Formats: sequence, structure tokens, C-alpha cells
Amino acid sequence: MTSTAKTSPSHPRYTRDIARWDMETDVAIVGFGGAGGCAAIEAADAGSEVALFELASAGGGSTAMSSAEIYMGGSGGTRVQRACGFEDSTEDMVTYMMMSNGPQADEAKIRNYCENSVEHFNWLCGIGVPFKDSFHQERAIMCLTDDGLLYTGSEKAYPFSEHAKPAPRGHNLYVEGDNGGPLFMKIITENIDKRERINVHYETRALTLITDDDNTVTGLVVRQGKQELNVRARQGVILCAGGFNMNEAMVQKYAPKLLSGNEPIGNPGDTGTGIMMGMSVGGAAINMHEGFISIPYYPPASITGGIVVNDKGQRFINEDVYHARLGQAVLDQPGDRFYFVLTVDQYGDYEKFNFMGASIAGTGESVEELEEELGLRAGTLANTLRIYNEDCAAGADTQYHKAAEWLQPLQPPLVALDITPGRGVFVPYFTLGGLDTLPTGEVLDPQREVIKGLYAAGRTACGIVRRADGYSSGMSVGDASFSGRMAGRQVAATPRH
Repeated sequence: MTSTAKTSPSHPRYTRDIARWDMETDVAIVGFGGAGGCAAIEAADAGSEVALFELASAGGGSTAMSSAEIYMGGSGGTRVQRACGFEDSTEDMVTYMMMSNGPQADEAKIRNYCENSVEHFNWLCGIGVPFKDSFHQERAIMCLTDDGLLYTGSEKAYPFSEHAKPAPRGHNLYVEGDNGGPLFMKIITENIDKRERINVHYETRALTLITDDDNTVTGLVVRQGKQELNVRARQGVILCAGGFNMNEAMVQKYAPKLLSGNEPIGNPGDTGTGIMMGMSVGGAAINMHEGFISIPYYPPASITGGIVVNDKGQRFINEDVYHARLGQAVLDQPGDRFYFVLTVDQYGDYEKFNFMGASIAGTGESVEELEEELGLRAGTLANTLRIYNEDCAAGADTQYHKAAEWLQPLQPPLVALDITPGRGVFVPYFTLGGLDTLPTGEVLDPQREVIKGLYAAGRTACGIVRRADGYSSGMSVGDASFSGRMAGRQVAATPRH
């Protein structure tokens, strides 16, 4: 061990200062979630010795806390898609994901993901991840049945449906209830435990990277118990330490709009340490201002038939979009009040099935009564409803293009739910920024030059998902598992030093 001042992720240690190596391996991986686990499996299967460092007492990360829907398709369709009667073209998948990510889209990364998505599905099946060949018909945020396939984004909504043929790509593990994440990580852990080339070090915190005078990453410093250990990585280090949404100061610095949410989603280790470690050796952190933020307004699906209005009584979105697209749209709107206006029938089983937690802001036996209860200028909501109801009668939403299947005239009595962030509604969020990487996982500097010996995957890297308004459930676990595999495979092909 080397005696040093307090070790910080923002200040790397240098090889020339290492008195001795306390541990040596081919590949050192920081973080045992979906990304780190898949990276370890791929690297070991390619012949590398792997040391996997996890600060908790068990693996899992944010993946274990998720529903573990996995966004996959293209190439004609996965086995599940085809069995359920859906054909899915790679170009449609690429188009949808490029539109979803707007100007921040990384086409090389998206295309690599889509072109190899069916292979990724087959790989997951090969290591024991189970999927049932059945389709979940209902509009849902997560599949609480054991069905294997569902729509999890805005594929059927405007403007996406105008440019790419919709296909369901959310693959749900063969398990009932919100239990996909624990099952997924149980299977990953079982695969790791049976591979002799992988050594897992629990309750071990990665502190900082070690780099040589040529800025090649040669290892990292970890803490086990009260000891700091210098770990040599002969082929490279993969950072899979999650995002930074549990670091409020870092969120305030980079993505302050996310603090309009009230529930950071992730594990306690999502403190940005991996991103800071990468930045300390010159890695570029990109898209740091973006994150997922949601107003989870369905189920019940009947709520989709209502309309969302601002404090001017005006609509501003097609209400059949994915819930994070609504969350982002609310943040982007001026004003300080937002309401979901529903008929009593659409309100229906809201209290029984919805976990949004929005309170009733007003009710009305007439539109005028509801306007008064909500404090809206007289006639504003009435005008919005008149136009909307005319469009419903004609079968086409001329203003925001909500799909015809959800166009239902809104007639009193009416209910308005208060979906304003900060007024009780559940608004979860997590970060989407991270280290810039190649599709194969190498970390890049601001000139997009490779930092030798350093890789990143999962939310430590800026992956295929860049914006809340284009998010689809399953993209995070899909990206984590896929990017982990890419990085593990790439580092294992690197000559040992």
C-alpha cells in the first residue's frame, strides 16, 4: 500500500508513486449492477481475469431496483416479438430512437444497439434470462403479469408514429409483479459465481484511478475495511458505478431542473463517483443537464382519454405519450399549475390503481364551475374543451394529434387532478448524463480521443438514452446490459501491459 493524503475521485494516483501493487488482475470493474455484471461475464468468457468491486454487500445496483423491462427489437423481431405477431425492422427502431434523442442522439451508438439487439436478446436467453411468448395488451408503465412483451414508450404516439412503424419492444421477464430487476440480477449473479475467472469483492469502495505519465489508466485505488489497496489492471478499468442522481449537489450543479422532482430513483451508490473518476483523467462528461423525469399518470389507461392543461386552461401535449414525455413537457411549460381534466368515468379506478398520488384540485357539474374552482380565467377551459370535443366528434385531434382510440368527448361532471410538481404528485427522476464513450465502451476526452485503459458502461457512460421526452421503459436496463457487454468484450481484446 502507498500512504497518501485523503484519496479523492477527482485526483488520480500516478503509477510512478505506487510503491507496490496490492492486487493484480486483467480487468477491474467498478460496480456490480447490470452493466458491471454483464461486462464481467463477457470479459471472463473472452479469457480475461476479472476483479469486480462493489461497495454494497451484494450485487444489484439500480438494475435490481427496476422492473427490468429490456428494450429490444429490430432485425425482423426477437423470438417474443415474432411469436406475438410483430415484425420489427431495424430501420424503424433506429428512426424511433434517433427521434427520441433529438439533437443529442449518438447515431453510431444507437445503430450499434439496434443492429445487435436481437443478438443481445439471444445472449440474455443463453445465460438464462426467461421471456414468455405473450403480449400484454393494456397500456401500462410496467407489466405486473408474466407477459413477455408490451409497448413501453411513445411508439404509437405522434410524432413518432408518423415516421416509424410502431412495434412493442419492452421485453418483460417471465415473472409476475414488479420483480423483474431482482430476478435479472439473480441470474447475472449466478452466472458470475460459476465463472472461475471472476473474483467479486463486496463492501469495497473504488476511490480513484491510477494512471501513468502517458495518461494510460493502469489501475485503481479501492478501500476494503480501513485499508486502501492499489489494484493493477493489466488490460483496463471499466467504470459501471451508476449515475449521479443521489448526489444532490452534483444534480444542482449539472441538472438543476431535475430537482423539480421529488423522488430520485436509483441506489445509494449513484453519487457520480465513476463519472468524477473518468473526468479526473480527462474524460468528457456530456449531456449532464438531461435526465428522466416523469409524471406517471397511467394506469388506469382510461386517464389517457382526458386532457392536460396549464394555468391558462390550454392543452400543450398529446396525452397518449409515455409518462416521461409528459413530465418533461410540464417542466418546459411556463406557469405554475398543471391539471389533468377527466370525466368521472375516466377517473374511474384512479384511486385504486394509480400511484401518481395527485390530489383532486377541483370538480365541476359544469365547465364554468370547474374553471372557478381551479382559478382559471372564465372561458379559457371552456374554449379548450369546445375545440377538443369538436375534434373528438370528427375523429382527429387537430391540435396535438392524440391517437383516435383515445379521443373521448369530455362532458361534465368533470374532475381535475393537480399534477403540478411540488404539490404532492409523485415525480421520480434520474440522471442521463455521463462519460462520452465509443459504442465499444472506450472513454473519450473532449477531442473524442480514446483514453487508453479506461472504459465505461451503464449510467456512468452517456448511453443510447439522452432525454426524458424520448424515453421508453426498458432503455436503461437494455443499455446497461448491452453497453456492459460491449465494454467487457472490448477490454478483453486489449493486449496486457
